[in-house]
Amino acid sequence: MKAPATLDDDQVERLAELLEQRAVPFKGFNLEALDGYLSALVVSPETVPFEQWQLPIWGTPPRWADEDERAQVEALLQGHWNMVSQRVRFGDDDLPDHLAPLLWLPEDPEQEQEDELDVGRDWAFGFFRGVELNEIAWDQRLDEHGWIDEIFSLLDRLASGEVLAEDPTAAATPISYRERLEIIGGLPGMLADLHHHRIEALTPREPIRREATPDRNAACPCGSGRKFKKCCGA
Repeated sequence: MKAPATLDDDQVERLAELLEQRAVPFKGFNLEALDGYLSALVVSPETVPFEQWQLPIWGTPPRWADEDERAQVEALLQGHWNMVSQRVRFGDDDLPDHLAPLLWLPEDPEQEQEDELDVGRDWAFGFFRGVELNEIAWDQRLDEHGWIDEIFSLLDRLASGEVLAEDPTAAATPISYRERLEIIGGLPGMLADLHHHRIEALTPREPIRREATPDRNAACPCGSGRKFKKCCGA
């Protein structure tokens, strides 16, 4: 079965059902966690092969009814990957609706909600599970680029529900529902920044080519008839 370029509503629903039945009961991912997980992998410093990244999704590897069912599930997963790969090319302002992050929000997100409503938690949890597959490479990026560390700090707030104090002995501050919404609204821009940085890091640099310098006692290549050391090489 060929993987779709993106998932339509029916395919998203089918994938969500599969995860609830075959992954969640075995400590695997729900759809929201899978979306965060694939987001981390798509912008990862190093590529993780499909055979490696699909295993943690299920918790316990499921037994499919037959080869056809396995192929259909893998096509849905690859279609989700394709959708996330397209998403990271857009920022906050120009992201098409059909590529928006797949996470649960209240029917009217702008309506006041209890701060205990942990929207975005599963998405951030999935993202950090994806980071774990390339932990060493990510640690190097975090050490080299403070802005990436700031993104991770925001996502950690979604996952933990807390803002850590600068003083390690001080208690963390719970984040509000409104703060969660603000972080969620910025996810496309964060992913786009990480994607652009990844592409830039993978782009080969054109080496600066320097022409060979003539011997100092050789004739100057400018055609003056003088020795290089007494002409252009002076």
